[in-house]
Amino acid sequence: MYIHTKVVTGAKKESLIQKSEDHFEISVKEPAERNLANTRVIEIIALHFKLPKSHVRIINGHRSPTKLLSIKE
Repeated sequence: MYIHTKVVTGAKKESLIQKSEDHFEISVKEPAERNLANTRVIEIIALHFKLPKSHVRIINGHRSPTKLLSIKE
């Protein structure tokens, strides 16, 4: 399953908004450096789908606010 995300880094409050079945907007407190924000995005998506973090992977957009994630169910 593939998920499209738009990520806002350095936010005051973390949030996860589901725009459609496979589109999400995620706000994280972590800055966009040293892979901190990407790691937190993976954690948030894993919690949302109740899966281990190892089942969520960033396919495209490692250095972009728009990311494509793969979820192994």
